[in-house]
Amino acid sequence: MTVTTYQVEGMTCGHCVSSVTEEVGKVAGVSGVEVDLASGAVTVTSQEPLDRTVIDAAVVEAGYELAGQVELLPQAGGSCCGSGGCH
Repeated sequence: MTVTTYQVEGMTCGHCVSSVTEEVGKVAGVSGVEVDLASGAVTVTSQEPLDRTVIDAAVVEAGYELAGQVELLPQAGGSCCGSGGCH
């Protein structure tokens, strides 16, 4: 499992969050999307690493701009820390 966090510019309300969540969630291979309005962070979970340009296109389709990739964390054992159990 791969978790990648992107920085999105231009989101200002709950509708913005919904739009980005919906469009990014349509990308093939995406199994989860979490959007933090306050920070502009969009965290995408997928089985395999995704091409950044595909995520960028989804964010643009939602009406916003992808500012960059924050981090890429390959997941081991199906958990956030690789131990098999999350805290």
